[in-house]
Amino acid sequence: MRFSCRAFGLAGAAALAIGWAGAALAEQPAGAASPLDLSALATVDLSATVNGADPGSNVTGITRIIADLDLEALAGWNGASLHGQALASFGSRPNDRAATMQGVNNIEVAENRAKLFELYLEQQLGGQGSSIRLGFSDLNAEFYTTDSSALLLAPAFGIGSELSATGPNGPSLFPSTALTARLHLQTSGDAYLNLAAVNAEAGVLGDRAGIRPLFAEGALLIGEAGFSGKTKLAAGGWAYTRKQDDLRETDGLGDPIRRTAYGAYLLFDQPLGEALSLFARAGVSDGRSTPYTGGWQAGLLWSAPLPSRPEGVFSIGMNQAYLSDRYRANQADAGLPMGSTETGVELTYADEVLPGLQLQPDLQWIRKADRIGARNAFVATLRLNLSL
Repeated sequence: MRFSCRAFGLAGAAALAIGWAGAALAEQPAGAASPLDLSALATVDLSATVNGADPGSNVTGITRIIADLDLEALAGWNGASLHGQALASFGSRPNDRAATMQGVNNIEVAENRAKLFELYLEQQLGGQGSSIRLGFSDLNAEFYTTDSSALLLAPAFGIGSELSATGPNGPSLFPSTALTARLHLQTSGDAYLNLAAVNAEAGVLGDRAGIRPLFAEGALLIGEAGFSGKTKLAAGGWAYTRKQDDLRETDGLGDPIRRTAYGAYLLFDQPLGEALSLFARAGVSDGRSTPYTGGWQAGLLWSAPLPSRPEGVFSIGMNQAYLSDRYRANQADAGLPMGSTETGVELTYADEVLPGLQLQPDLQWIRKADRIGARNAFVATLRLNLSL
């Protein structure tokens, strides 16, 4: 394995940060609670694809180290904290075999690398939960998210494809984030407002191209407002400040016409008793500069479906993406006819079999959009989650 000077620089910076934090922690009074919270997570997926483009098996994995530093406890900085997350991915890509549009595994990456995924400073504002955040932040941690869909493996249940497929190299999402300024406003009740300005190009330390120049390709502006108590009901909207290339239309010189990329979405997450909850989400986009005009996801989460297994959780979800006419026309010109939709259904169950070890069998059926080869793909996955 080759290590670049950039990787050594990242390791050196991490060592300096750890050394500084360690020196500061050493000065804490004996018996005082540590302001540093460290955790490590490892996820390994063993998957088998039936039908699809290339039936066979895959091993896919990722390890994460997560650190949260309470700057108030450490240095007396009232209401401030520092969050960091580093990750390293390994293994192969199951969607190479399934050949779906939206993907089948939420830890699959295009290139295995070790990188700094998140690093941001957060400052609390008042006592009601409002805050500002500056740094590299995962957009899907606070936007376009429903807790009841989090167990499902298909990427569309994390964030809608009509948003995740936008931007010069994708928005600030796994596996690469972008510099972000985020404002969260929380009322004394359940109402909230999230606003963020995000560098349009994602890139972090450890990526091949590294951190991308700030606003060289413009910014993604996104907002979400709603209620997040027992029931979550929210609406969001987003747009890029710099126009994107139209997928099909050109000017008189043959260059793509530039279009404003924008979209909106709705979220609903509702408990149905003590153990059952329902989620539903839908989003739309302009459809001129990305493959998708919209999509939806819906499903159920059932806690402890087996009385003898109180840690067990079952989930079922369905998603559907709508492909844009421009994208389909381009594919048809290339001899790759596509339908108007891609549909997926997923069943999964997770249970802690040993302290810190969770097993999660998962089944997915995807009705693919392409008209070449097998129309249906079946993917069976066994996920192992190990937490320290």
